[in-house]
Amino acid sequence: MISKRATWDDVKKTVGNNRLSIIMPIYNLASQVLSNIRKTAELFAANGINAEIIPVDDGSLDGTGSLLAKVSTEKFDCVTIKPVICPVNGGKGAALKAGFDASSGELVMLLDGDLDILPEQTPWFFEAMITKKADVVVGSKRHKYSQVQYPWHRRIVSWVYFTIVRLFIGLPITDTQTGMKLFKRKVLGEALSRMLVKTYAFDLELLAIAHQRGAKIAEAPVIIRFGSKFGALSPNTVKVMALDSLAVFYRLKILKYYAKAEVPPKLEVPPFVSVVIACPQGSDVLDECIRALEAQVYRNFEVIVLPDGELNLGKRMIDLKIIPTGKVRPAEKRNLGIKESKGSIVAFIDDDAYPDVHWLEYAISYFGDDTIGAVGGPGVTPANDPYLARVGGRAYDNILLSGNYRYRYKAGGVKRDVDDYPSCNLLVRTDILRKINGYRTDFWPGEDTLLCKDIIDSGYRIVYDPWVVVNHHRRSLFGPHLRQLGRYAFHRGYFVKRYPSNSLRLSYFIPSAFVIYLLLWPLVSSFTITPESILWYLQAAFLIPIGFYFALLLLTSFSFNILTWLLTAAGVFASHVWYGIRFLQGLFAAKAPCEFIGKDHV
Repeated sequence: MISKRATWDDVKKTVGNNRLSIIMPIYNLASQVLSNIRKTAELFAANGINAEIIPVDDGSLDGTGSLLAKVSTEKFDCVTIKPVICPVNGGKGAALKAGFDASSGELVMLLDGDLDILPEQTPWFFEAMITKKADVVVGSKRHKYSQVQYPWHRRIVSWVYFTIVRLFIGLPITDTQTGMKLFKRKVLGEALSRMLVKTYAFDLELLAIAHQRGAKIAEAPVIIRFGSKFGALSPNTVKVMALDSLAVFYRLKILKYYAKAEVPPKLEVPPFVSVVIACPQGSDVLDECIRALEAQVYRNFEVIVLPDGELNLGKRMIDLKIIPTGKVRPAEKRNLGIKESKGSIVAFIDDDAYPDVHWLEYAISYFGDDTIGAVGGPGVTPANDPYLARVGGRAYDNILLSGNYRYRYKAGGVKRDVDDYPSCNLLVRTDILRKINGYRTDFWPGEDTLLCKDIIDSGYRIVYDPWVVVNHHRRSLFGPHLRQLGRYAFHRGYFVKRYPSNSLRLSYFIPSAFVIYLLLWPLVSSFTITPESILWYLQAAFLIPIGFYFALLLLTSFSFNILTWLLTAAGVFASHVWYGIRFLQGLFAAKAPCEFIGKDHV
């Protein structure tokens, strides 16, 4: 039996003259979104609760977003409706962040937009918050008063997940995934600012951070009727949930990341940003980049495009300036962009990349910290790339190829300080750029490595955030991919001896060591030996590393698509060999060539 003590008076007294913010993430709910929002608004208005309902459309494809504009104008006593529209689907984490940023209440309730848990159950959450003096209240399917109609296979999965959570995460609750939760604003804000997961394990990470930071968490009963709409979990969902949950455990218990994660102070005034795009000429990818900039949530920016010659990009919905430069290198183009910029921050992006809708919004938040001079984020492979380009992206994603630098190519990981970051996704304070005279023009590629060196040498930090995402088109395997990689490897080898502060790293030498090992193989295998000879043992031992390497190569490149699996493995192997050769060439070169954009530019 559900507790009878909980009443709407508890809710009204607790909210008082403040406001309850109700954030409702919504995705593809056009058939019921209006009725669900109205029903919720009418309920809180009828009980005299001062509330704001914030439905967040997470990039719905069925017209849900356009319907929210209608309901926002409807009037309800003491209840307002403030829709938030996310142009593309970014996951529950991004949606709730957007909703929280739009909210103002001292108490914040999370309520799934499909109303599987009806808002009539709100008093139970407030009763738990009052009686248990809690900072967070979560609905639990395992609460002794809960009434849940739940398929047996989902019960098994839920029980297994709950057991793992209790063992490894240590949360003092019996359920993390139920879609109704009540937070004190400060607790939710502190947790959201440290979040890294966007999708299935979002709830787990949110609660783990709150608990780690000392918040008291209580549970409330829920009534849920899932009916028949919850089918079997897909293998991919289970895989992603498991990996994300393991990542939460690793960050919480091993890295102690959440305890040390920095949250920059809020910016008093939103800065004006100048987005600089160096390109040879107009192209489909440049148009794609401009369209993505037009969709940015953050709107206080200009765009400066620097092509070789005249370029007409038509009428656009953003402040757009086109400056022809002649055929010069990217560093020279970007320096002209810095000179012409009006913003206090310059955001560099390549013309063959396009940003996530929250790119500027998430990145500029760091510039409230005066010690941070630049911010970067991952350049992930777009899903719409040609097949061989996607395989090239898989090669870059492979831990054997990118090692500690995998975060550059794959969304995820933790926020961190870095000392070298590519200009395809880099935001820098304008005054620093002008102080160090922008990019050096005597190298291409590699000019961004030297820019970062100059930023660090000036006493500023460069921060990486996994949520500051751009989609960066890849070069196709094998020719274009290896040509681009070879240029980077040559300059890295050259910089090791010329500018070692952010290039002299053991990891950069490993491919060259691998190449030397492969070159020694014909010599070792040419020995005519007998099993009794010591050289026999040497030759046998020489096989162990290569066997271990190929085993790891096949394991880390695995795909259910056999062709993709084999091509990825071949791409990683070829990349190791070519990088190793070109790195050695750069290491022993008297000077490094400064080239123009190659023919394989996307």
